[in-house]
Amino acid sequence: MTLLPSSLSERELVGLKPKEILDLDHGPEDVVALETVAVLAPLAKPSKIICVGLNYRDHATETGQDFPPTPLIFAKFPSSIIGPDEEISWPSEITSSVDWEGELAVVIGRAARDITPAEAPDHVFGYTVANDVSARDVQFSDGQWVRGKSLDSFCPLGPWIVTADEFDPEAGAAIRTRVNGEVMQESRTDQLIFPVSEIVSWFSTQFTLNPGDVILTGTPGGVGAFREPPIRLGAGDVVEVTIEGIGTLVNPVVGGQ
Repeated sequence: MTLLPSSLSERELVGLKPKEILDLDHGPEDVVALETVAVLAPLAKPSKIICVGLNYRDHATETGQDFPPTPLIFAKFPSSIIGPDEEISWPSEITSSVDWEGELAVVIGRAARDITPAEAPDHVFGYTVANDVSARDVQFSDGQWVRGKSLDSFCPLGPWIVTADEFDPEAGAAIRTRVNGEVMQESRTDQLIFPVSEIVSWFSTQFTLNPGDVILTGTPGGVGAFREPPIRLGAGDVVEVTIEGIGTLVNPVVGGQ
């Protein structure tokens, strides 16, 4: 892997076009073997993590809810971000019902306000894999979702960002979530109710999207809460979220602390 100049901030880096990244100065000292480094979350301090709820038809159906007429927005706090191989944990006095949600994440590259769907791709830097970890008991009891979605470690991201010129979500990349090796979720990114271009455009009509902002585009059916019987994450579990063309995000679960 090639290390990028440390003088660049996250916002400066995601504002570059792919060719501009390739043109950055790289010396032999910047090339390291992947297995010799710890891979951190590709973004640590976005100004916003914006999420879309009920954006796969099968997930909306399994919850018993109608398809939303416009993207259903909620947020996660940036302090919930962890990287590949980092541990998912939670305070046992807060929740005992923790669930997985494998998702495609969009990384904004250029500021966007009031843009059209046709203009949206020009404002996307790239894509990564996310797990929208959720405390279902908190989520359902609160009546709104932010607290149950924002506990520390509840937003694994990674393992890296694939630039927008290398990945087309509307081409239908496979997305799959495994827990302890068993497939729990399986779909394709072209099954989104609201595709990425519409999500980015619609969000930009509501608020400014800044470089480095992360959008979680929704999860397919197969989450633990709506299975019979329900399945909860616990100590010793391992969650793997794979998106074809991007990679696999793996996180161990240490459970309630």
